[in-house]
Amino acid sequence: MTNPREVAVPERDVCGDDCYNVTRRDLGALVVGAGAVALAPLTAEAALSVTETDVTIKTPDGDCDAVLIHPTSGAHPGVLVWPDIGGLRPVFRDMGKRLAAEGYTVLVPNPFYRSAKADASATASREDRGKMREALFAEGAPEKDAAAFVAFLDQQKATKTSAKLATTGYCMGGPLTMRTAAAQAGRIAAAASFHGGGLATDQPNSPHLLVPNMKAKYLICVAENDDQRDPEAKNKLRAAFEAAKNPADIEVYAGANHGWCVPGSQVYNEAQAEKAWAKLLALLKSTLS
Repeated sequence: MTNPREVAVPERDVCGDDCYNVTRRDLGALVVGAGAVALAPLTAEAALSVTETDVTIKTPDGDCDAVLIHPTSGAHPGVLVWPDIGGLRPVFRDMGKRLAAEGYTVLVPNPFYRSAKADASATASREDRGKMREALFAEGAPEKDAAAFVAFLDQQKATKTSAKLATTGYCMGGPLTMRTAAAQAGRIAAAASFHGGGLATDQPNSPHLLVPNMKAKYLICVAENDDQRDPEAKNKLRAAFEAAKNPADIEVYAGANHGWCVPGSQVYNEAQAEKAWAKLLALLKSTLS
């Protein structure tokens, strides 16, 4: 399998305005940062303590290319990471390694596998990316993917199957965490959305309507400009989780723009990204250990 690290890509990440309505409009092209992005808290020693393997996962809709990252020894709770509109690329491998170094077995899939391999999807045109997104969000597709990815994680020797699983997502990955948490409620105990788009809409298939089906403890980190565009979304989410008697940690991050958690992004906000990272680690520790 081709390693996405070897693909020549443009200069930096930027998630366009279309990410605000991931379920209704074609997304703007996400420009992917060249090369590996340095994550300051990930030391050389930590990087060497994890194993990174390209894998292929059988799903009802085809073969999904993905990367599995875990500590070099032992079995650890599993975490499914849904990438943003840029898909599986070097920066998400680095983010996966950082999380694995904290003691987790991490799976980062190519969400666009139905349309293209990770290396091709990372440099797709706006038109092609819109088509790939449509295939990803087709009715029932996220749920099929969630089942296949969870089953794959549970089959790995590096996964501690006696522990529950978690899922995290960025941008369009935010609503995918909600569909995963609802479809795999028996396994997903924790979930986190970072600048997720379209979590609570007026559509009949809005992710927030799935909250009653979830058992996961939720962390929802909202970009300030996302909140400015749709200030009611956070209120709908809070109401849905409170009605389900499963209150979520929902916070608007002041000064943080959509895409702020992904290193290399032109809107990357290190201070606020580290705050969100610390909250994620606390959530995982409290639910999966």
